[in-house]
Amino acid sequence: MITYFLLIFAAYAFLGNVIFCWLGKSSVAPEHRTSRYFTAIIAAVAGTSYMLIAHFYHEMLRELAHITDPAKREELLRTSYNAIGQLRYIDWSITTPLLLLKAVSMLKIQPGQAKSSIFWLLFADLFMVFTGYIGEQQLTADGHIMVGDKLIWGAISTLGYVVIPVILWNLWKRFKDTVQPEERTAFKWIALSTVTTWGVYPIGYVLSTINGFNLNYIHISFSIFDVINKVGAGVVVYLAAKKVLEKRVAEDATMDTHLVD
Repeated sequence: MITYFLLIFAAYAFLGNVIFCWLGKSSVAPEHRTSRYFTAIIAAVAGTSYMLIAHFYHEMLRELAHITDPAKREELLRTSYNAIGQLRYIDWSITTPLLLLKAVSMLKIQPGQAKSSIFWLLFADLFMVFTGYIGEQQLTADGHIMVGDKLIWGAISTLGYVVIPVILWNLWKRFKDTVQPEERTAFKWIALSTVTTWGVYPIGYVLSTINGFNLNYIHISFSIFDVINKVGAGVVVYLAAKKVLEKRVAEDATMDTHLVD
């Protein structure tokens, strides 16, 4: 029930973030409004994904309540975890590239300035997600994980994860002096979250291969860190972009709502 609560909580958090992005779209510097749209899309996709996951999990709980055989209960929990993984990877294939683009937008990089770096940044991210997805599908006909194959694909997926912070670091070195302090700080926070909190997902990937491990712990961790990474990153960008606007526009012109066209 804790798992179900957090799945619903995450869905509501993303829904609230969509509404906040829409209502606050004019309260940031104009050059950062695109990042607000990125945030809204990320929240809409993640919120839809979590509503579907929560519904699936609810139906699984309903079925679980009528099963008394421990082996069948374990089988249902395992197969439901694998099915929910499908939704998570579809979500990540859309939201993680946008999170990286949102980070890059804080450095105000023009399209022609770092085309190669941005291409490889997005390629590494999608490579990480798609190879991780292939690894999650290493299952026998009855839904048991083929541990060796899954871990091999997990190692391959990790290559993409390693490349991402390297590219972010190179972009930081090239463009950090071209933006304001608030924008540099926002980029650093998002980049650090990519290096640190994104590491929870490969840990969960590995833990799912341990026979008898309670998969609810993975659901709980993923729900919490999805909110941190997606809502938290949006808040960091919003606060930075709002300060940029406040430095540019007289305080009495913005007032409390900061509505500037």
